[in-house]
Amino acid sequence: GIPICFPQFGMNGPMSQQHGFARNMRWEVIGTSADVNPDDPEPAVMLSLKSNEETRKMWPFEFECTYEVTLRREKLKCEFCVKNCADDLKDELEFTAALHSYIEVVDATDSENVYAKGNLKGKSYMDKEIDAKNPPLMTCDKDRVTFGTKLVDSIFLNTDPEVLLHVGNGAAVSVENTTGWRDHVIWNPHENMPQCYKQFACVESACAVKPVVLPGDGYVWKSEMNLTVVTL
Repeated sequence: GIPICFPQFGMNGPMSQQHGFARNMRWEVIGTSADVNPDDPEPAVMLSLKSNEETRKMWPFEFECTYEVTLRREKLKCEFCVKNCADDLKDELEFTAALHSYIEVVDATDSENVYAKGNLKGKSYMDKEIDAKNPPLMTCDKDRVTFGTKLVDSIFLNTDPEVLLHVGNGAAVSVENTTGWRDHVIWNPHENMPQCYKQFACVESACAVKPVVLPGDGYVWKSEMNLTVVTL
């Protein structure tokens, strides 16, 4: 699945709710390409979440989010947009966000065959495994991130567009930031979730540390993540 983290990633923000409220709210379907024609090459669905009485209790701003998922021939396109509905240009929104993409793997403890890779060596990352509330800034000294021995919870900052998650069966899933997103989050809970941690790993598109600042008067922030299966 791909829970939506908005308007806060993690617990570092004004809200007490982990990853904000968007993933726990009811969204409205506002558009679909569903058709009786089974040969439709790009089926898609668009959903909307607008500010309401419940959201204002947690985050006192006027906004509309849209989320469109399109199944293309070779990829899954996920477009997430945020509109600042305040009337005044000066009424800015500040938020962090992520698409919390869970990806199935054969066995996350198999470090030889299951790992994330994507020009990560030399990149700066925040290691939440060391301290979730005040993660230290580190420099990655390897070309891959494995999940075999401990909790992995790392925010890689200002990454290249693509990170590959090798899933352990001769294939990988490409997680590509094409618009809006600037970070990648790599996560596996290890024995914090003993019943299922071996079966998945997360490589997420995110703006997880530096907030997006969005002016009012109808300004829109747009992001796009593409997921593609790659045969190795």
